Amino acid sequence: MLGTVPRDLPQTIGFVLVPGFSMIAFTSTVETMRLANRLANRPLYRWPLFSPDGNPVAASNNIALTPDGDLEQASQLSTIAICGGQGVHRAVDRSFISWLRRMDRSGADVGAICTGSYLLARAGLLDGYHCTIHWEQLAGFAEEFPDIEVTTELFEIDRQRFTCAGGSAGIDMMLNVIAMQHGHELAARVADQFMHERIRDRHDHQRISLPARLGVRHPKLLSVIELMEQHLEEPLSRAELASKAGLSTRQLERLFRKYLHRSPARYYLELRLNKARLLLVQTNMSVIDVALACGFVSASHFSKCYRDFFGRTPRKERGLPPHGEPGGELDDEVG
Repeated sequence: MLGTVPRDLPQTIGFVLVPGFSMIAFTSTVETMRLANRLANRPLYRWPLFSPDGNPVAASNNIALTPDGDLEQASQLSTIAICGGQGVHRAVDRSFISWLRRMDRSGADVGAICTGSYLLARAGLLDGYHCTIHWEQLAGFAEEFPDIEVTTELFEIDRQRFTCAGGSAGIDMMLNVIAMQHGHELAARVADQFMHERIRDRHDHQRISLPARLGVRHPKLLSVIELMEQHLEEPLSRAELASKAGLSTRQLERLFRKYLHRSPARYYLELRLNKARLLLVQTNMSVIDVALACGFVSASHFSKCYRDFFGRTPRKERGLPPHGEPGGELDDEVG
């Protein structure tokens, strides 16, 4: 397993690159192993690359990498990592899912980097395991796979499964693996080469703190925003938000106007609409299900709010053509 000392060196971890994979998530993971090899002055790791068909595959930044082989050749390995990126749910096909299941039956350790966790979930390989995924994908993942134990950790290593949230978290996952397998001193030297000030634990937050994100440090305002983020599916009323924060509704309005230059209702609506956009572009949920998951009781109201905010309807967000009678597009959004 990834978190145990390997029997033989170098340890081989095959990377399956899905079209549109995240380059930073991939290179963060691989470069950590490369530096470990260099500083140890011996080959501790190797990382052959594969694509579904063996052809070059482009990352989300349009840089294409040439793999060493296809899925059939990757089947010979005992450890594989699926590298995903934006739009990973559109990369799913039956042959890929069947291959993942065969790898599981063969006893391989099957892991995922960034949104690769979505593919493992579709294959049923995360049932009964703890897993993680990039914070931007968490809402959609939880909606589509409600029975899977998904966390906000930087990475998870759970028996024959390992998942990493992506971004620079690949560095931290592999630094922790290197420390377990080859000692903390080597891991610290690798971190130093990266100018990575510390080796983050898996429990470290994926996102920067709310005050840093908003540039606001008013404790009661922050507590209200946290409440809003926790109650997107069933929004709280203005009075409920104020009461829970120990404020009057007038004080609540003043705080939002002073620090965020909008009303609490407007800020709350924007949170819900931004979550809706993530669900639309990251999942195959129907538009009406997205609306309900974001606290809208009417598909037509959701579509109007969405169009007013983003300048396009939910269907157009997905690149789908409008349908139905002229002027009837809002009601057709439920499909």
